[in-house]
Amino acid sequence: MPEAPWFEEGQAGRHVRPYAITGGRTRHSQHSFALITLVVTRSPDDAGHEPLEPEAAEILALCRDRAVAVAEIAAHLDLPVSVVKVLCGDLLNASLILVQAPPSETDKPSVELIERVMDAIRQL
Repeated sequence: MPEAPWFEEGQAGRHVRPYAITGGRTRHSQHSFALITLVVTRSPDDAGHEPLEPEAAEILALCRDRAVAVAEIAAHLDLPVSVVKVLCGDLLNASLILVQAPPSETDKPSVELIERVMDAIRQL
């Protein structure tokens, strides 16, 4: 009996792996992240916390020296964004990372304010 095409060597792990990494979760129950949410490791060393999954440890290593966007983390680790979001939520719960979410719609300046700034610049 021939094997299914998705069971070709190296392909089965590609489909099962994200499910296994997140324990079957497709989103984090407490946190949501945008693609441009910035993530940075809270502590420069890995001491003082439980052993981590390899992918979570890779996120900490990648974000140790600078803030990195969720989308960039996914690209560097070759993982689906949904998996990175779940792992980042777990790391945030463990106080191992800091995040800076993009501004919300209510935090953005009004069109009127932008027009006033542009008018002031033109007068210079």
